Amino acid sequence: MLGKWSLLFSHMCSSSSSLLLLWTLVGLDVVEVSGSQPGIPLSVVKLWASAFGGEIKSISAKYSGSQLLQKDLWAITAPRPGTNSSSEPGSPVKGRINPKNAACLAAWEESGGIRGSPRKHGESFQTAYRKRLLGPNLGPPCTEKYKEPEKSVRVEEIDGVKLVKNLALKLEEVFWKKAEATRRLVEAAEEAHHQHEDNPDLQYEYFNAVLINEVDEEGNNVELGGEFLLEPNDHFNNLSVNLSLSVVQVPTNMYNKDPDIVNGVYWSEALNKVFVDNFERDPTLIWQYFGSAKGFFRQYPGVKWHPDEHGVIGFDCRNRKWYIQAATSPKDVVILIDVSGSMKGLRLTIARQTVSSILDTLGDDDFFNVIAYNQEIHYVEPCLNGTLVRADRTNKDHFREHLKKLFAKGIGLLGVALAEAFTILNEFNQTGRGSLCSQAIMLVTDGATEMYDDVFEKYNWPERKVRIFPYLIGRESAFADNLKWMACANKGYFSQISTLADVQENVMRYLHVMSRPKVIDHEHDTVWTEAYVDSALSQAHKLKDKSGPSLMTTVAMPVFSTKNETKNQGILLGVAGTDIPLQELMKLIPKHMLGIHGYAFAITNNGYILMHPDLRPLYQDGKKRRKPNYSSVDLSEVEWEDKDDILRNAMVKRRTGTFSMEVKKTVDGGRRVLKMHNDYFYTDIKGTPFSVGVALSRGHGKYFFRGNVSVEAGLRDLEQPDVALADEWTYCNTEEQHEHRHLTQIQAIKMFMTGRRTHLKCDRELIQEVLFDAVVTAPLEAYWTGLALNKSENSDKGVEIAFLGTRAGLSRTNLFVPADQLSNQDFLTAEEKEGVFNADHFPLWYKRAAEQVPGAFVYSIPFSTALENKSVVLASTAIQLLDDRKSPIVAAVGIQMKLEFFQRKFWTACRQCTALDGKCGISCDSADINCYLIDNNAFILVTEEPSQGSSSERWRVQL
Repeated sequence: MLGKWSLLFSHMCSSSSSLLLLWTLVGLDVVEVSGSQPGIPLSVVKLWASAFGGEIKSISAKYSGSQLLQKDLWAITAPRPGTNSSSEPGSPVKGRINPKNAACLAAWEESGGIRGSPRKHGESFQTAYRKRLLGPNLGPPCTEKYKEPEKSVRVEEIDGVKLVKNLALKLEEVFWKKAEATRRLVEAAEEAHHQHEDNPDLQYEYFNAVLINEVDEEGNNVELGGEFLLEPNDHFNNLSVNLSLSVVQVPTNMYNKDPDIVNGVYWSEALNKVFVDNFERDPTLIWQYFGSAKGFFRQYPGVKWHPDEHGVIGFDCRNRKWYIQAATSPKDVVILIDVSGSMKGLRLTIARQTVSSILDTLGDDDFFNVIAYNQEIHYVEPCLNGTLVRADRTNKDHFREHLKKLFAKGIGLLGVALAEAFTILNEFNQTGRGSLCSQAIMLVTDGATEMYDDVFEKYNWPERKVRIFPYLIGRESAFADNLKWMACANKGYFSQISTLADVQENVMRYLHVMSRPKVIDHEHDTVWTEAYVDSALSQAHKLKDKSGPSLMTTVAMPVFSTKNETKNQGILLGVAGTDIPLQELMKLIPKHMLGIHGYAFAITNNGYILMHPDLRPLYQDGKKRRKPNYSSVDLSEVEWEDKDDILRNAMVKRRTGTFSMEVKKTVDGGRRVLKMHNDYFYTDIKGTPFSVGVALSRGHGKYFFRGNVSVEAGLRDLEQPDVALADEWTYCNTEEQHEHRHLTQIQAIKMFMTGRRTHLKCDRELIQEVLFDAVVTAPLEAYWTGLALNKSENSDKGVEIAFLGTRAGLSRTNLFVPADQLSNQDFLTAEEKEGVFNADHFPLWYKRAAEQVPGAFVYSIPFSTALENKSVVLASTAIQLLDDRKSPIVAAVGIQMKLEFFQRKFWTACRQCTALDGKCGISCDSADINCYLIDNNAFILVTEEPSQGSSSERWRVQL
């Protein structure tokens, strides 16, 4: 059957009008769209299509080995004559044998009964496969003896609920281990502080993250620097670190030797031992740290930090989300900003910056609004009168833009503004939509002429549920007393901000007050952040994968003072935390069970994506810039077909259940669309605010198979030089033990399956599938080698690579030309992520092939190669386990050929005609005819029209 092709011909008529004729060939069905003018005879187009389609498919099938692999795979799995041919899920797929005992015995005698012996001349691949599959004691493969192979392959329907629950348990275990590591840091920090007595005269040299290994003009180590051993470590992406010691970072605007800093650094040295112990217990840990309420930041492993081009490190741990979430409870906040006439000039500038800094301290669990006041009330966002909104990145940025529009005039009626703020907080709390926890009013003003005790008595006393935090703007303090009284009378805190440099330090102080109830109750709540990249950590967070900065989530816990004399004062010492790369979580996903289009995803309690294959945090402009709201992408933005948010709401409510809908999934950077019907299965992850789900596509995506081969045969074929495993899949966990980190996945599999490393944690089910794939696809190696050695078979060197990928992540490749002569040398390498197995998706050529008619090839020009003037054509087709529409797609094979070779075949075919004398009256060579070949997404593959642009742009054009 022909692949999916389209031929488009434009006949330019003498009257300057154009006649468009479009023939779309799908298999052998031809649809003609024509105008009123005579054009190319349909019989000629059919001839061209048949000639070109037949030849190019023949080439594709020959060099990929698709027909050979499909035929012999069916031979292994097809039922024997006289047996039940059912392929219902759960039923074993039975091996077919020669029904005649004589022929059966002859085949056995021919093979000699020796497993793994080379395929003899005339021996069928079916017989060779059976030798590899069954081992040395098979015996004659006749009806009476052929019991074991009947169970060698089994097709089963995937239990989505069981699958998602098992995944949730694995994720829960990982999260629990990280939380326990953080808890040990908290306990050690509280004990170290309890034993320490502050000494204002303490002199202590510590390793400052910026100053380590720095020398002065005379070559001597600078103060707070010193020699600090740093060695590259592959676990930290070859970043130079010290696994024995931590370093301390102090914000640029703070004094390195301030007594509070020195005392805190001194007692927190006790954490070094715990850092090292945690890493030995769990070698998958990356950054561990303690952020002090005094401002310093202790980080393990030790790493050097570098200031920016201005000599500044703007990082302050206290305004990081993980710190704020751990230190405080969710809160509803109304910010009042004075815009009366006295706030003109610098005061209003400082006030705007103060409000912006307050917004920085709010997280996704908080709700807020900003009200400007003079003689009237002005909501900064008029559309949000009388309500609060979630403090996500988008909303906060929106309010920041509106702050720029404020100007000062008139008089300030603070009493009216306070009454409005109390009313909003009370009414919003009653709706049940807010934080249902703490409430606060932030007052940004240059003074108050009275105490407004009547307002507080009416709205806030005696319960004092709402805390008041006044920020006095300017150097004058004539009206400070009234503001101080407001703060004290309403369990708040007073701050004065004289300059822009004072803003951040003074704003942060309210967090310690808001944390007091938690501290006094000694509530060590465990908090988890959304997915984020904390670029402020300078060198520490230059952990990058091949596509850019690594996303992570953080588990954090507050650290309290446990000293008897201060225990009831609610003193927050800081926050301890541990980072968890999302890449580590993605390794737990059983990709082979999810299938080609299936995927796993997780969201937060606010519906934001923690991980999802469609979460794209970076702009694809070559600069790897982060999108501004990458950490607050809602599930509804990627699963947009769920118009009523049924899936999202169920997961936010931490339910367990199922959901189905038809979806359109984009592939190839959003250039192509695949239509499918997905079944979703979801549940919560205990001990975290996260929920996890899996999506399975109906049809072949709902089924998988189990194949059994001997371990010896599987390992032998797995170690062949043309075999590779998915780099981002985890067959064996080599990260948990230091001595295993040097092992490749294939080496680890071999040690695990031969019993040499029994304590290795491996996925035995996945490994069994890989061994089966290695054995079943092994004959392709000899087949491809034979083609490569036979020069006459590939005399024009048009086909460059043959490749195979299986559902278990196994790949095989064969080069028909020297590696340095490949048109696209990045193909099947990590440089071209769409073309290889990744943690969250199958290769593009595999995905597209799986959606075609069985046996059909799908063709395309990779966009990356077209951009770089090294254009090639990829052809791929899917391999089914059974000749059945419910059969799992177990593999895909294909070839890479030169575009010039592909084009030449097309133009040659289009010179044929049906005329008896061989003289064609009209063809693609005619000056007034334009011929196009397009793929099944209407991208142009072949054209001679110069208006389509340069060769590097032509293949990006859709018809």
